[in-house]
Amino acid sequence: MAGGAIKVEGGGRSHLYTGHTTFAVVMIAIVAASGGLLFGYDNGITGGVISMRNFAELFFPEELAAHDSSNGYCKFNDQILQLFTSSLFLAGAFAALVGMVTCKKYGRRFTMIMGGLCFIIGTVLVASAFHIAQLVIGRLVLGVGVGFATQATPLYLSEMAPYNLRGALNILFQLAVTIGIFAAQLINYGTQHIYPWGWRLSLALAGVPGLMLFLGALVLPDTPNSLIERGKLEQGEKVLKRIRGVDDVTVELEDIVDAVNVSRTIVNPWATILRRRYRPQLVISILIPTFQQWVGINAIIFYAPQLFQTTGAGADAALLNTVIIGAVNVGCTVVAILVVDRFGRKFLLIEGGIQLVICEFIVGALIASSLGTSGVGGIGPAKANAMIALICIYIAG
Repeated sequence: MAGGAIKVEGGGRSHLYTGHTTFAVVMIAIVAASGGLLFGYDNGITGGVISMRNFAELFFPEELAAHDSSNGYCKFNDQILQLFTSSLFLAGAFAALVGMVTCKKYGRRFTMIMGGLCFIIGTVLVASAFHIAQLVIGRLVLGVGVGFATQATPLYLSEMAPYNLRGALNILFQLAVTIGIFAAQLINYGTQHIYPWGWRLSLALAGVPGLMLFLGALVLPDTPNSLIERGKLEQGEKVLKRIRGVDDVTVELEDIVDAVNVSRTIVNPWATILRRRYRPQLVISILIPTFQQWVGINAIIFYAPQLFQTTGAGADAALLNTVIIGAVNVGCTVVAILVVDRFGRKFLLIEGGIQLVICEFIVGALIASSLGTSGVGGIGPAKANAMIALICIYIAG
């Protein structure tokens, strides 16, 4: 919840909205996609970087011995290394809360600019680091950028998009996330043999989507909803005419004004959403994203190279397998976009959940049957190939 008014359609009057797809809308879609690329790239890049020997030699030399140990369950046992990986998400969670306030008070565009700027600064810090303190600080700054961007970009996109394209453009953001993950995995596979600065190149290229977001947000206007919410009615009307490509935007403008006026009558939105009448929506909006994280998809995307090394794959093969699951991720996201309106979101959610549970259970059973409780042992080629196939099916779900 960004703390602002998201336009609602006034009494089913959306069919009266005028306008067409303009160049401004295309640019908005590109900038919004850069926000998804930014988040996806950072999710996909880190696991590959920490598996690179030249990175570990500089920051975690003591972990190389543990990484080469026979224990399949404990490849990385270092709190500072865990701080490096988790610091981005800690900062991102805090920044997302701050982003709710900045979106409301200063606008979606301002929040996106700050997100892009923080991501650029964080990228410079991590890519040029020679000490672990700079590495962690850079990750924290990156986390702030991710938090701001993921809070403001989907909101900006939904408020700027034409009514008939709003769903498609919002799905574009999710597709951009998967493309960002895939791009990061491809880059890691290519830079692993560039010694000793391949890991720096992988981290530095994260600045590309950050720069796209920053520059794009600088040249694009704020949303009509945000401008009107902050008392800039004439400016909001001007922006709405520009992005719709017509002069008559009366109906849509009236609906935006009505939505803003309704939002102003809500003194405390947090207290309002806790009322009994909104409890079903509140529960489902909390449980779905919570369980979406608990199924482990982020952990598998994040630590895919380490997971594949547990199966006995070398560093090169592990990163190649990671590229494969990234390609599956992008391909299945495209398929979901194409079939979601035909089968419905509920069907895909249930089918995907069943697919995840079955694959995770079988993969866990295969690992346990090979490594036992001690983590010592080996996974045969047949089981390793089966695990890779199951993980691809899991990603597809």
